[in-house]
Parts: sequence; structure tokens; C-alpha cells
Amino acid sequence: MSAVALAATEAAPHPQPHTAAAGARSRDGGMTVRVPLRLVVGAQYPDVALSTYVKVKALALRPEGCRAKVATLAQYLGMSKSSLERGLRPLTNPDSIDGITEVPTVRKTARGGTGESAHRVTRKLSTDELWVRIPVRAAEALTPRLLCLYTLLTYSADRRIPVTVAELGEMLHHHTGEKAGECLGERQVRRLVDELEATGWLTVHRREGEQGRHAYETHRHPLHAVAAPAAVEEAPSTGQLPLWEGESPATDDGSGSDLGDGSLASKEDPQTDRPDQTTPVGVSRRRRGDGKWGPTPVDNAGAPLPHTFRPGPSRAARGNHPTTTRPSYTGPELRWTQRIHTSLGPVRHLLSSKVSRFMLRRVAREIGRQLDDVAVNLVTPERMAARIATRYRDAREINDVGAWLLAVAVVPGGCGMPLCEDGYTWPTGEPCETCAHKSQIAREEWRRARAWDEQLIELRRRDLAKATYPERTEASDEEVLAVAAAYGPELALHRYGVLRAGELLRSAYGAANLPVPLPPPAASPFPRATEEMPMRDDYMPPSFRASVGRAALTGALTIPCPEPGCLADEGQPCHSQRGRRRAEPHSARTAAAGQRAEETS
Repeated sequence: MSAVALAATEAAPHPQPHTAAAGARSRDGGMTVRVPLRLVVGAQYPDVALSTYVKVKALALRPEGCRAKVATLAQYLGMSKSSLERGLRPLTNPDSIDGITEVPTVRKTARGGTGESAHRVTRKLSTDELWVRIPVRAAEALTPRLLCLYTLLTYSADRRIPVTVAELGEMLHHHTGEKAGECLGERQVRRLVDELEATGWLTVHRREGEQGRHAYETHRHPLHAVAAPAAVEEAPSTGQLPLWEGESPATDDGSGSDLGDGSLASKEDPQTDRPDQTTPVGVSRRRRGDGKWGPTPVDNAGAPLPHTFRPGPSRAARGNHPTTTRPSYTGPELRWTQRIHTSLGPVRHLLSSKVSRFMLRRVAREIGRQLDDVAVNLVTPERMAARIATRYRDAREINDVGAWLLAVAVVPGGCGMPLCEDGYTWPTGEPCETCAHKSQIAREEWRRARAWDEQLIELRRRDLAKATYPERTEASDEEVLAVAAAYGPELALHRYGVLRAGELLRSAYGAANLPVPLPPPAASPFPRATEEMPMRDDYMPPSFRASVGRAALTGALTIPCPEPGCLADEGQPCHSQRGRRRAEPHSARTAAAGQRAEETS
């Protein structure tokens, strides 16, 4: 059994030091702190950062803040100074993603290298930030990876969020090795869940959650106690209870390697110590032992392997507990009463041995529920039998009788009135007035919808755009008469205008078939030259013409354009071959206007 599974037992009562956090909310598991969820799901934070943050925040609740050295924090958490430095480094530096510093640190070190330990506090959580409250004791009793899993399960349990093993694996990451930065697999998370359950901090209710998921219940303290090894009982009765024998190894990868793999401090705050005068009754072993508690070596190679080398009860395929043969049903027997027997009379011959007792029990329970509400829905066994007979007569092919009974046969239909049964009144069989009224409303709505569709199609068919000036000029009489024959003389007059098609349509269809011409619109205070009226070439003053970049006055608009393809008359601007209006007249028109001016002069 790994040392992680040895959860710490409750120590004997002892007085708390006066430096304990005043006003901290106490629960059944001791002191608790709020932890931002980003420390757990963020791939930039290692697992050991969460344990370090919990312990630093617990000590920072004191008025003077956290003044413990790295060696002291490592002794509290049961890890080496190097591991704690690796967890403390990303907390004290700005985050690489959003630049947030979780543990602001102020060095209390003199220039010569001596001084007190660093002063550490935690940032204040924002109002819209996700957080979870966990006990401080969990950080001391669980490994960093198990603490991350415990924090996620506590958050999901507090928020009542059903989670799966795959979803938990997406929020936990590898931090070392070839898979650094990748998410954990389902099998790895299952093993972690089983290991956390073995410590007593978690209870797994298998297949009791939503949609067949496991339901996880976290605890503020382990539910069972594991006796400590005999050798650990020799620990001194004063000072912090050591979590393993011996001192922490120094790998010289901290912020001050020349002064013991920690911060540059030579004086410790005496108020950080936590004297205990009681006899320890149990500790949580965090490090792997030296093998003195392990099994004896295997001498006989042919003998069966001991329990240490065999897969445990929780290491079955895909991480689930091994399942045995399905036991027989030991619950209450099916209560087939007379009213259920009468209700299922029309389909009693279909209830063969292929229908499971579970489905029969569900059908009987649903029929009994409706029969119990007879004062409201007026459903009797005879009415239920008639409903099932009607549905069975209209059914085509029934593959699953139990599912058909639950989903089709016993489901009430109609308008919701107590005596309405699929549009007919029970037991007379007359049409239901409410259902008939609803059917009439539905038919009228469909009739209006079809009429509106026909009108929309007609409007789209009649939607003809007005022809441009070149199209009106180039259109022949045959084209105008063809449009009038296809869409009517009104739309032909709308497309080609009165000047082009008025006389032609009046002679072809008569004045009675044409709409009465509207009176001319009233003159506006600022009349604008239309396309049909000649426009003078000198309507723009020379100074304004020069300021807007127009060409000098040439008198080209006083004559029609001789350019082939251009149909501009006197006073009209020139157009390109694509029918677009030109900003300047054609060169042939300008030359002809200049020659005409010379002749007249």
C-alpha cells in the first residue's frame, strides 16, 4: 500500500497558538481556505503549486501574514525544499497568460544577505472569479496530484455539476516527461480516483449519478484512520509533527542555493512554530519508505505472486471495480392487481416471456398512477382498456411491447379535457367540441397560409423593374406588346413609360384598359432637371467648376453626341457603351461643338 493512502488521524486536543488566523470559518475538517479554480485547471501551474498556495494562504490569514521560510513550509507539507520552490516560483511570478501574481512576496533581506524570512500574502479574489473552499488539512495529507483531483471533485459537488472521468482528465495535465502539457487519460484518472477513495477523503457512489455517472462525495476529513508505523512513533513530542523521518534533501535549485535552498534569510519568525505537547496518535506518510514495512522477497518463482504484485480490487480493466455475475432480483414482486389486469386486456396476449419483469413493473406503475388520479382525469380501467385497444388497432408493427405500451398505448391524448379521448368524448363517442374547434382553427390557418403563398407567387411573377433610358429607346413595338401580353398592359406601361408605350398600348388595348394618368406632381422649391429635359452646359459657375475639378466650359451639351453607340441628345450627358453616365462628354462631341462655334462666329 502506498504512503499516500495513509490519511492522518485527528490529533488529541491541544491549545491553538495565539498566532492562529482570527475569524477564519471553522468546519468539521478544521480551517478551510478559498482557492481559485485557475490554479487547478491551468496548465501553467504544477500540481505542487496548489499545495503551496493552500499552506501559504492559511498562514497569511494571521495579521502579520506568512513569514515562514521555505524549509518550514516544506516541513509542514511533507515535501522537499526543492519541490516547494518549484510550486512557489509560478505563484510569486506574474502568470504567463494573464499576468496575475497569486502570492505577492516582499523580500526582507539586507544587502549583505542576512535578514528575516520573506513576507508572503495572497491576492484578493475578484467577485466574478471561480473558487472552491477546501480544508488546509487536505494539503498536508494528500499528494499534490490527489489534492488537485480532490479540489475538482469538491467544486463539482458544491455546484452540483455531474462530471465524468474523461471531463476530469481534460482539467488535469502532465507537467514533466514527453507528455508535458497534455491532459491525463481516462485510465490514469480512474486510478487516481480509486487511490483518493482509499484515503478516505472521497466516497464514490458508483452508477448513482445523473445518466449513469458515478456520484462523488468529498469529505472535510478522512472517514477512516490508519495506524501509523511503529518507527514513526519515535518522533519528538514537541514541534511540528514530521511527515517522514530525516531531513529534506537539498538539490540546490531554489532562489538562494548558497543559504540552504531557500530564500536569503537567516532568522526565522518564532511565532511560526506550532508547539504540540500531546502524544502523536497518527501521522500521514507522504514519502515512500525504505521498504521495512513491505512484503518479504519472493524466493519461490513458481509460487503465486503476493498481493503486492497482483492488481488490487480497484485496478480492473478501465479502472472500474471487477463485476461478478449479475445477481438475481431480490426486490418486491410484481403486484398484478385486478385493475391492471383489466386495463391490459386488449394486449394481454402480447405479454409473453420476452417482456422483462422490469418493463412490466414500469407499465403497471404508470397505469396505476393514472388510475389513482381518477378524481381529476376520470380514467377508469375500462377507459384505459379502450384507449389501449384503439392504439393497438392503429399500430403497424410492434417490436418492443413494453416500450410501445409506455410511449404510445397508455399516454393520454386529446385536448386535455377530462372526458376527451383522442378527439372523442368518453364513453358516448361523440366528437369533442374543443378538439373540433381547434381543428377548424388549424384548417383556417392553413387555408390562409396557402392563399398568402399564392399571392406571394403572383407578386413575384408581376415584379418587373422599370427599364432604363437606353432600354426604352432600343425596345421595339413587338417587345412592348410581348410584355403586355405576358404581364398585362398596366405592367408594360409601368416598365416602358408613357412616352414610349402609351400610344402603342392605347391603340392595341384601348383607353379603358389603361390606368388613368395621375396629375403631374407639384413643382418643388428647388426644381431639378430630369432625364428627359435638356440641361444647359453653363449651369455651373466657372469658379465652382474649377474648384471641383470639372473640365472647362466647352459647349458640348448644346449639340447631340455624334459618338457611335451614344444616344445623348442636346442637353443630355454622354453615356458609355455599358449605359453608364460619363463625367465628361465624348471627344467627338467636344470637337463638333468647337467646330460649330467657329462656324457661327
